[in-house]
Amino acid sequence: MTLGGGYLLPSREGTRIPAIGLGITMKTDGKSTRDAYSLFEYAIPPETDGPPLHTHTREDESFICLTGRLDVTLGDQEFVLELGDYLYLPRDVPHAFRNPYDEESRVISVVSPAGLERYYKALAELPPGPMDLSKVKQIMDDFRIVLHVQPGKR
Repeated sequence: MTLGGGYLLPSREGTRIPAIGLGITMKTDGKSTRDAYSLFEYAIPPETDGPPLHTHTREDESFICLTGRLDVTLGDQEFVLELGDYLYLPRDVPHAFRNPYDEESRVISVVSPAGLERYYKALAELPPGPMDLSKVKQIMDDFRIVLHVQPGKR
């Protein structure tokens, strides 16, 4: 629904980007925000890892937990994100997240500046099945994201 140039999207609605085993729903992108930010809703299934430890060199991220819990590594710290918690993940700091719990986690992620949507779309083009880290690394390199594990290891 558009609202005087803006728009409204209910929970779980938006552009779905099926990438790396996560439910990624893009709520807004750089085209809508004059490249200021992108906003995503992640659905992380039970007992699922997000991307391996990595560093964004151009984006800052923020997470807000909507449901469930999510374990997050940020630099040398470990956090458990729970309902309503906010976590800022600055660029140039390694991070990873995982849902080791037996219920789905849902997180809103704000990414600034915009552009991470193109990365997710590139990941979505990978063939289904187990994550091939060598191919993921190639895509990460294209988007100035540094992978901190060697392909073949997790």
